[in-house]
Amino acid sequence: MTFLKNFNAMMDSKFNPSARQRRLFLPVSTIVMIVLITILARFELINNYFQTIIVTICINIIMSASLNIVNGYMGEFSCGHGGFMATGAYVSSVISLILFKDGNSITGSALLPEGFALLGFPLAVIAGGLGAMLVSLIVAIPSFKTRDDYLAIITVAANFIVTTAINNIPAVGASRGLMGMKSVMNGMADFIDVPWILIWGLVFAVLSILSIYYLMNSTLGKGISAVKFDEISAEIMSVDTNRMKLIAFTFSSFLAGIAGGLFAHLLGFINPSSFGIMKSTESLVMVYLGGMGSLSGSVLSAVIFTILLELLRPAQIWKWVIIPLILILIMEFHPEGIMGSKELTDVFPFLKKLFPEDKNQKRPVAVAAQVAVSKGHAVSEGGEK
Repeated sequence: MTFLKNFNAMMDSKFNPSARQRRLFLPVSTIVMIVLITILARFELINNYFQTIIVTICINIIMSASLNIVNGYMGEFSCGHGGFMATGAYVSSVISLILFKDGNSITGSALLPEGFALLGFPLAVIAGGLGAMLVSLIVAIPSFKTRDDYLAIITVAANFIVTTAINNIPAVGASRGLMGMKSVMNGMADFIDVPWILIWGLVFAVLSILSIYYLMNSTLGKGISAVKFDEISAEIMSVDTNRMKLIAFTFSSFLAGIAGGLFAHLLGFINPSSFGIMKSTESLVMVYLGGMGSLSGSVLSAVIFTILLELLRPAQIWKWVIIPLILILIMEFHPEGIMGSKELTDVFPFLKKLFPEDKNQKRPVAVAAQVAVSKGHAVSEGGEK
């Protein structure tokens, strides 16, 4: 603990970026990171295996961070994230196959040339997210009056309903699954030879993290967090808790749908069994491993969990015994997870200097100062009387 304090003090004294550097750091460093990884992959310094792991990490980051909106920030207990991921995977896959894949099992011939996939692919992934959002809306509205265990039961049921429904739709392969998405990615690579799934995985992961960060630090995000601490008090303070629940649940599902779209195009083949209760359990493990209500924890846990899965791959079926066991051990012995509700900027305060100044953070301090002054003035007047 003393070492951490000394380290933070040293970095705080030596690291003093200007306001312009603070504004530019995040966008520039993100672009540089994506470009550098793309170049390394293009020249095969990062081989296909490690590219797949990186994209899987990106998908797991989106899944973990999105579920953390509901289970962490809002304090509810959703267990059916795999169903929304399945919806996004199938909707985006069907759209990309119909538009860009000749010889697909749905329409036979593509409606557009393969080159248009450069623009159409991200739109197909977003459409998958919107499809997942629509399904979550159907689930969310009747479940407004339920909480905790009851919401968990409803979301688990929704997961089974979605996978069972897909299992009985012959147009999308039913239990045999759907394939051909890999050729869409290959068509994009034929047009411009770069690892497109890697690029889009990194881009969508970064955008998802930023969108969650700005949502939860907005006034709307404070309303979502208010539901967690005391729903009745939040309603008394004029917070529309049903609206907050709806926004949090549907946005979380939208991101899960995007993760599903990336997952489908990474593998090139999906079937309903890929999105069963175990997929939802993986998301739960990542959320609780990282920490409830910690965006940094969600990212960190996704990286750790993905690497752990790769290390356990030789264990085959025993992997599915170990993963739920991890969740049980976390809940029993370390329920706050790695980060708890803290962010990296709380552990390393000097990192706050890398972010643009948040003017909204000054407002509460100023208001508190005014209240203190007014109270002191009132006390002094009372004393005079």
